[in-house]
Amino acid sequence: MQRPDAPVAIAPDGSQVRVLLRLDGGSMAHFGLAAGQVSRAVAHHAVDELWYVLSGHGQMWRRQRERQEMVPLRPGTCLSIPAGTHFQFRADDGGPLAAVGVTMPPWPRSLRSSPPRRRSSTRDARPQ
Repeated sequence: MQRPDAPVAIAPDGSQVRVLLRLDGGSMAHFGLAAGQVSRAVAHHAVDELWYVLSGHGQMWRRQRERQEMVPLRPGTCLSIPAGTHFQFRADDGGPLAAVGVTMPPWPRSLRSSPPRRRSSTRDARPQ
């Protein structure tokens, strides 16, 4: 299997998706954001994700219950997004951001995620 040249879908967060592989226990996809683009803040309800950044630089905001953090993204960065985690990411202006994500179980066909509930303390922490 080769990575598709063109995105096959747009994720609920607005990133471009190229599906790579899918098995009963999980799926793998290539996610991309253009330079300077910011994803929508979402939370996955039924899947866990593991990410590996391939290229580009940016930041990811994550929140689990009362804990939140900003994670710098650069080639080689690995991170987890457990079900229920609210997150948003951005690509720096210098170039696009690309990552491979493994989703467990595989993405439901409906690609359902929802925006996080607004809190004044988290609004300031998300990438702008």
